[in-house]
Amino acid sequence: MSNDPTTPVPAPASDAPVPDSPFRPEPGNRDLAPQFVLPLVVRIERAAPPSRTDALETAARAVLVMLGDERSTGDGEWARAMRDWQDARIRKVVRRARGAEWRRAEALPGITVTGKSAEVRVFPPVPLDGWPKDLARLQVSGTDLDDPEPPAGADPGAPVLWLNPDLEMSAGKAMAQAGHGAQLAWWELSEDERTAWRDAGFPLSVRTADPARWTGLTTGGLPVVRDAGFTEIAPGSCTVVADHPALRR
Repeated sequence: MSNDPTTPVPAPASDAPVPDSPFRPEPGNRDLAPQFVLPLVVRIERAAPPSRTDALETAARAVLVMLGDERSTGDGEWARAMRDWQDARIRKVVRRARGAEWRRAEALPGITVTGKSAEVRVFPPVPLDGWPKDLARLQVSGTDLDDPEPPAGADPGAPVLWLNPDLEMSAGKAMAQAGHGAQLAWWELSEDERTAWRDAGFPLSVRTADPARWTGLTTGGLPVVRDAGFTEIAPGSCTVVADHPALRR
């Protein structure tokens, strides 16, 4: 399953990065706030499902596109929902759609991001118990995807979201985790660095880390996602390291 709650520190009104990690398994004051979720819907047609890695990368870019959209900041139409979402636990839920389901999802306010084979639509945050009916009826399970061929090596000059090599995650779960990693990197960047990344189209790769490198990645000062443990994996597990060139020490 990809219902993926985590606990954040609220982002300040200026949208500047926050000093404390927003991803931790322990309950805190953010649990007392109204809870919101960022919905993502991946298009999975029976005859032509996307590749797993492309779906993960497209989901991560979709989160970044939502964060960087002018409607999500300042007085934008989605800004209040984005602030409310970030004041509680950071939750992302990935659901799947095909055919008429996908067309109904596309009719709702949101942004569709397209990869090589994947299409992911991201929507402004909604209350945890207040999903639009055309999204609420979509399935969370069934997002298992494969790569027809092993993905090429990651470009060392571009951002890489490294997955924990010791964890097994469904594609939906991994898509949400990749989105978390991208969001952490975004928060850590300066305004100029964010603008440069956005203007370049948010290039990034999602790859499984070499087991021999994983400890170094998690202890090297890069943003690390630690899962709340509500689905699939143990609480506190390190799932993703966000390796953006601008954040390397």
